[in-house]
Amino acid sequence: MEIRSSTVLPATRTDITLQTADGLNLVGELAVPADKTPVATLVFLHPLPTAGGYMDSHLIRKASNRLPALAGIATLRFNFRGVSSPRGQSEGSFGEGMDEAHDLAAALRFVQQAGLPRVWLVGWSFGTEVILKHAPAHWGEFEGAILIAPPLHRASADDLAQWVGRPEPLVALVPEFDDFLTPEPARERFAVIPHAEVLAMEGAKHLFVGEKYTRMAHEAILERVAPDALPLPTTWEES
Repeated sequence: MEIRSSTVLPATRTDITLQTADGLNLVGELAVPADKTPVATLVFLHPLPTAGGYMDSHLIRKASNRLPALAGIATLRFNFRGVSSPRGQSEGSFGEGMDEAHDLAAALRFVQQAGLPRVWLVGWSFGTEVILKHAPAHWGEFEGAILIAPPLHRASADDLAQWVGRPEPLVALVPEFDDFLTPEPARERFAVIPHAEVLAMEGAKHLFVGEKYTRMAHEAILERVAPDALPLPTTWEES
């Protein structure tokens, strides 16, 4: 069958609850390959809640629906504090990118306790700000970070400076026609981190609408995390 926007491929999917250090319960989902040990783990941090971002934002939902089967990847996605989705509502209220530090910590604690391998952080828009600001408190708990359409609104120069000299890869996937930060200005902003990579996503906009751009984003992630899975197939044979 052809892989379409609504396609859900086989995986073992479990509803989970993350518990934060400040006493909140966050709803989420863990998806792991159905028939083998995962080769890596992607922890997704979703776009801005006040603009409709949640754990089902389409790039994240489609990654969870496809990548365990197509790439042998485990995916963890969850609603930041105060955010609702069909999975349910996380407790608390929007923390302007500051209180979400606890949410990131809870997700990393969960994957560590679950024994999941090779953890990569993947943020989209607002989620990239949470990574840039707060992931440095967790050096050693993740292998690298991928930033999808980083707006660099809340992340300051001091936040970026935390990444200087670190061994963890930092890759920014910047849409050619992004609403907030396009590739050339992004290269200028990220130049303070010598090892940061800025990859232009040709033709893409901030929301990566369309299967072409979904595939572009997912393959750019896998190029760093699980290159043996490339290129991603466009069809799936049901057993």
